[in-house]
Amino acid sequence: MLLAQADKSNQRFYSMSAQIRLDRKQYYEILEKTQKGNLDITDWIVWFLNCLINALKSTDSVLTKVLFKADFWQKHVGTAINARQRQLLNRLLDGFDGKLTSSKWAKLAKCSKDSAVRDINDLIDKGILQKEAAGGRSTNYELIGMPAGQQ
Repeated sequence: MLLAQADKSNQRFYSMSAQIRLDRKQYYEILEKTQKGNLDITDWIVWFLNCLINALKSTDSVLTKVLFKADFWQKHVGTAINARQRQLLNRLLDGFDGKLTSSKWAKLAKCSKDSAVRDINDLIDKGILQKEAAGGRSTNYELIGMPAGQQ
């Protein structure tokens, strides 16, 4: 509560409650240890500050994604992008689990594999997508310029 009051703002860009919920088990353990101990709250303060750091890191990650997405669409405001491409680009920008292949594109966009390949090649030609450096059994694609750890 004091931390929130010290900000002197009604807006928060980090969520301690969400972070505590993620670390709920450790939260109750440190709370119980502190209450049953000798009134030394050093361990609890250290835990709380680490929790705050994790909440801030989480917020930084979310804001990086949001700002990248906004910048991406601003940069490509005049680029001709069809509805399927827009849908899949938003999926990539929001965090896509796994590797993007032409087969996955076709399945997600509910189109033929040929249409998916055309969509992908068009985005490659426009400098939006690229083939991943690591080859393998099938070709994977990624957004150009996507911040590390978000693809």
